[in-house]
Amino acid sequence: MTRTHSAGRSILAFMPFVARLSDFSSDRSGPHRRRTARLSDFSSDRPDPHRRRTAAVRALKSTGAVALGSAVAGIGYASIIERNAFALRELTMPVLTPGSSPLRVLHLSDLHMRPGQRRKQEWLRELAGLEPDLVVNTGDNLAHPKAVPSVVQSLGDLLSVPGIFVFGSNDYFGPRPKNPLNYLTDPDHRVHGKPLPWQDLRAAFTERGWLDLTHNRREFEVAGLHIAAAGVDDPHIARDRYDAIAGPASPAANLRLGLTHSPEPRVLDRFAADGYQLVMAGHTHGGQLCLPFYGALVTNSGLDRSRAKGPSRWGTHMQLHVSAGIGTSPFAPVRFCCRPEATLLTLIAAPTGGRDPQRIQGRSQPTYSAR
Repeated sequence: MTRTHSAGRSILAFMPFVARLSDFSSDRSGPHRRRTARLSDFSSDRPDPHRRRTAAVRALKSTGAVALGSAVAGIGYASIIERNAFALRELTMPVLTPGSSPLRVLHLSDLHMRPGQRRKQEWLRELAGLEPDLVVNTGDNLAHPKAVPSVVQSLGDLLSVPGIFVFGSNDYFGPRPKNPLNYLTDPDHRVHGKPLPWQDLRAAFTERGWLDLTHNRREFEVAGLHIAAAGVDDPHIARDRYDAIAGPASPAANLRLGLTHSPEPRVLDRFAADGYQLVMAGHTHGGQLCLPFYGALVTNSGLDRSRAKGPSRWGTHMQLHVSAGIGTSPFAPVRFCCRPEATLLTLIAAPTGGRDPQRIQGRSQPTYSAR
């Protein structure tokens, strides 16, 4: 009895300890279950990788559609609207000898004419209403074997105005498809098309009184001014032979004027060394594809981008004017931020007394008018 009672008392004494162990185990398991629930809940909120991939694909498709639409709209604008938005640039340049009266010169270049281009032809015919004193044509008139009549008819009454000209590569050879990347990666690459009837074009010009300055030096009078002019064949296809016209230009002339189709620096340096006051060129199309606040991407020549179109100084005493041109190749019929244009230059006497002619020229801002 005593042993049984003692054992019972021992068990009763041990029960609170067991109860405390049970409570402790319950307390440990409760928070553990709560933590497990929270992790489970967190796992259920994790994004589905498949959904993320689907959303990314949709975003890429939307971006691609916007980019494609913008590209199509840009190409449409460049090929349909701006390419046909012909403009007249008017500019004053102080290059004549002191005391000379003003001379109005219409600079035409890069017509790249085809027979069916009626809008361009009508616009060119209207330029005769400007009544210039002299017309300067710096080449690339043709883009089709049957385009000579279209060029002659488009120039119309301008052929009755005193004129001078040189030819470019696209007076001699027709255009051909080219890889546009070559303009950036291989600018010296040349591709010639079929021969064009440049002899017929030359005959049409000279019969109306225009002077061919291809490797020629000529002196003549226009509007009471003595002009000494010389020109070279197209340096872009290595047809230039400057030695044929080398030598100082006449110091008695009111205007010493040089002509070249492509404004290659090696030719410009020779003109400057011989004392020419102004050289006029074309070929660059003003870059043809330009970017806002950046300008021309390329000039397709050795000329730097900053001179792709308009006036600039070359050396100490010579000015350069590069026409942005009127046409484009039929295989690259686009212009962007570079409207097709002709230029009416009013040449005036250079200032005296040590004033900087470049600064005076800068005050005369070009003006544009679509016709």
